Amino acid sequence: MSDKGAGLDRIHRAGGCFARIAYGGFASLYLLGCLFSIYRDLASVWVVAVAAVANIAVVSRRRFTAWTIAAGVLSLLSTAYLGAASRPEFLAGVLAEIGALLILTARTAWRAERPRLVPMTVLLGAAILACPLRWSVVAAAAFTAPLGIALAVFLGVGLYLRALDARRARALAAARRDERLELARDLHDFVAHHVTGIVVQAQAARFAAQSGSAQSPEQLDRMFGGIETAGTEALTSMRRMVGLLRDAQNAGARDGEARPAALAADTGAAPGAGAGAGAERHPVGDLTRLRDLVAGFTHPPAALTLAPDLGTLPPEVAASAHRIVQEALTNVRKHAADAAAVRVTLARANGAVEVAVRDDGGGRGRRLPSGGFGLTGLAERVGALGGRLHAGPRPEGGWEVVAVLPAGDAKP
Repeated sequence: MSDKGAGLDRIHRAGGCFARIAYGGFASLYLLGCLFSIYRDLASVWVVAVAAVANIAVVSRRRFTAWTIAAGVLSLLSTAYLGAASRPEFLAGVLAEIGALLILTARTAWRAERPRLVPMTVLLGAAILACPLRWSVVAAAAFTAPLGIALAVFLGVGLYLRALDARRARALAAARRDERLELARDLHDFVAHHVTGIVVQAQAARFAAQSGSAQSPEQLDRMFGGIETAGTEALTSMRRMVGLLRDAQNAGARDGEARPAALAADTGAAPGAGAGAGAERHPVGDLTRLRDLVAGFTHPPAALTLAPDLGTLPPEVAASAHRIVQEALTNVRKHAADAAAVRVTLARANGAVEVAVRDDGGGRGRRLPSGGFGLTGLAERVGALGGRLHAGPRPEGGWEVVAVLPAGDAKP
């Protein structure tokens, strides 16, 4: 995960903790006031205690299911015990209980596991609608309809939030899957390139042997060394590709997706088609396209700096560098219209390759969550290569996206 996503997660967790503390403090003061104002006998204390259990369930993080079930069961038992007796002194405590049960209904619809969703919702709904029976049948007839409307509203809010979470989870899974499949297609091209080189060199060796021309030991060593190097690089790329495809398949199985159909949709090929069918292939194994990409970015102008000792990068590293720069420049165009310049650098850093895109814009609104998942896909790609990704504001102003990619096998 990128640093930006981790920062947003920390903000959300801190906001959730603050909301729980604030609600818990308000509910505690209210219930203490109810206890001192309506205390007459043990029955009044019991009503406040049931409301306290319901409010504890509202602010609970662990054992939420147990606290929620306890609140619903205690509420129904209280209604059955008090019966239809008119007890107006319990009104304040019952209102606190009903409010907490309504919030529990929304939270249950939002967060509860699917097998427990319906039973817990039915339990809470029955407890809420039965509360007016503690006063009288007339009160039950008068308050059941408004409580039913409130119950429907809170239930709808919870289901809406649940749908938003499900849609976001699907979008994140799709972004990760698309990035894996794109990298897998790139690696397929690299492996095909290496295997073609192996075949060509093997054919050259056979032709030399059949022609009867003698080969010196140095020539044979150079020829077989080239075949060995190409084979090693092909195996390395193939190993990474198989690992990515296995991860994508496992993720699809967890999400209940049909992998052949999804793969066909992403590649543009029919299910079962060969690797060469479908989407167009494009060479990404060098930095030529990266130079063209940066040169074509003129609003604001971008400059590319390649370290003299960068050397020849492995094909998957060069492709990932291009993808990182492409996404970062897209974000500059979206969120930093006030930037005056963008600097793109590729350099060596402790045996790895550092890809950095930095701008000097103010980036107003850039720290807010957005609907895009470009950084999520980049984090997936960089993580698959064993690297790390950072995206965030710069101390001197502006924004930066920095990726460190392992490239110990790069040629000088």
